[in-house]
Amino acid sequence: MIRISATVPVRELPRWAVLERELLARLDRAWREFERRFCEPDGRLRYRGRMYGRDGVDDFYEPFFNWPVLYRLGGSADVLDAAKHHWEGVTRQLTEFGFVREEYELGYDWFHQGESLPFFLSICAADPADPVFRARARRFAELYLPGAGNYDPVTRTIVAPHTGSGGPRWGVGEDWEEYRADQAGMEIYGLPLLDVPGIRDWDDLADPAAARAMGQAMRERMGRGDTAVNLAATTLAVNAWLYDHDQRFADWVLEYVDAWRERAAANGGVLPDNVGPDGVVGELHGGAWYGGHYGWTWPHGLHSIAPTATVAALNTVVLTGTLDRIGLVGATLDAVMAEGVVADRIATRGSLGPGWAERLGADESTRELLVPYRHGPEGWFDRHPVPLAPVLWLAWAQGDVAHDPRLERLRAASDSDWEAVRWFHDKEEQGHEAPWIGYLAGRNPDYPERALELALAQTLRRMSLIAQAPDEPEDGDIHFWQRLNPVVTEVLSQLVTGAPPAIYYGGLALARVVIGDGTRERPGLPPGVAALVSAVEEHRVALELVNTGDEDQLVVVQAGAFGEDEIVTAGHDTAEPGYPGDDRRYDIPPAPATRHRVAVGASRIEVLLPARTRIALDLETTRRVHRASHQDFVRTAQEKNA
Repeated sequence: MIRISATVPVRELPRWAVLERELLARLDRAWREFERRFCEPDGRLRYRGRMYGRDGVDDFYEPFFNWPVLYRLGGSADVLDAAKHHWEGVTRQLTEFGFVREEYELGYDWFHQGESLPFFLSICAADPADPVFRARARRFAELYLPGAGNYDPVTRTIVAPHTGSGGPRWGVGEDWEEYRADQAGMEIYGLPLLDVPGIRDWDDLADPAAARAMGQAMRERMGRGDTAVNLAATTLAVNAWLYDHDQRFADWVLEYVDAWRERAAANGGVLPDNVGPDGVVGELHGGAWYGGHYGWTWPHGLHSIAPTATVAALNTVVLTGTLDRIGLVGATLDAVMAEGVVADRIATRGSLGPGWAERLGADESTRELLVPYRHGPEGWFDRHPVPLAPVLWLAWAQGDVAHDPRLERLRAASDSDWEAVRWFHDKEEQGHEAPWIGYLAGRNPDYPERALELALAQTLRRMSLIAQAPDEPEDGDIHFWQRLNPVVTEVLSQLVTGAPPAIYYGGLALARVVIGDGTRERPGLPPGVAALVSAVEEHRVALELVNTGDEDQLVVVQAGAFGEDEIVTAGHDTAEPGYPGDDRRYDIPPAPATRHRVAVGASRIEVLLPARTRIALDLETTRRVHRASHQDFVRTAQEKNA
């Protein structure tokens, strides 16, 4: 492995580096306090309440979802041990509740399974040498291969919206034998099906006969067959494939994704949301391509479909090393953007309007490109701003985030300040894509400092909330712990890996670079080291490393989350004489440097980073040269002796 030695002295500590190290230190204290307050010794969450319906599994895993991500970025070694402990403790807890069998969700929709999965996926990526989690990864993926009951290879469909270790679970939930008007929080989304005879608006559901009729229609039409959000299930198979490249997993993913691509192509490029038991789009909906469970009509439309389609598209990129299938989501995004109108009054436009207005800092006069999120018998409806994450991921995969035409169109149509770092925090660890895009485009040079200040504010607030919270939630308040998880990793993912955080609904954590600790043989920043990715282009990554500490560190820089990219050459700066200067003088001299470039031809380099040194790396890369694999950072004997 090529080794480069840093020689440029740290004449002044970059503020971003100081903030980054402070954030890592605070996060390591924060997760311990969360654990102390809310967890039992066996790893489960402290909860004596009841469980309701089919919901709940995701809400118990989500509070820990990014703890292994923190480890992979440079958190303490024991945060990974804690993550494994809590995954196993929560799994036992949910097994006792009757929601999990053989360590996996008994059967639920993939919008919610996608929310459960990041915790498990990030453990696998952080420690692929763990044989127990490796075996689990294979066993979970097997649930969706032909012959397991959840998938029909003849129709190329996952056979029900609710699936899992118990096989298909027909229907849409035990609580919806009737679909009544008194369900708090659901009225904003309107009727689940818009063509049930005698039911024209929400108030009609106050009639018990109408409520029963809607419930029956939902069970018969939305509780069978495939639905678009099931595409997130492909991540189980890709995660298993990354261990040992079992071709069965890759074949299933490509077969299943290609089936949905064919259906989208037959629908003018728009991904339909439902396939019936015989493999026909619209089979249960009078021929309509919309109306499926968690589909275009109800409840969230684009908010559900775009992330899961993006997850599946990116999964095929990991498997094949090509961009051949990203049109699965690109054509759908283009279709809804073609229906967009620039309009104001964002908060009042649709079901998710208040949240969008708050996130954008929008008042009634703020204008944005609003696109339809949902579709019914009368066409497109429910307009909101375009979610940036799927658009950003497509640009990131193709290599030109700073000049992507879709992103540029959205920015040009927006009254919002795309460079503003807005102080908010959502459970998905997303939402600050716009100012990061501006940073990569050169418009927002102080983004790292402002974003790290935001991240510190996020965890400080969560710690204050923890301090005043009870030790366990009230009966049924199973979102309690998500609201208090103090681990924040969105900004660190952007700045340290050159990628957005993983898509929350079942996405793998991708990266342009992964930093490893060569001395301790683990992923993550070594003690005292800070990293900043300042450029992400198709064939180039710019990365600065700073050793703020007083001990030498050995840093491993890997191209690609799974070692799939190759570093062709590495440019770096080398110190010239002049610093620290003559001890008889009182001035602090400059620290001049010259540039050098070395050939690499591998996915990794080592950087020896002596105490109080820094290095600016300009990596020429070729993407997706190598077959993607889960990567550990244990050095071979040859590397140790080099």
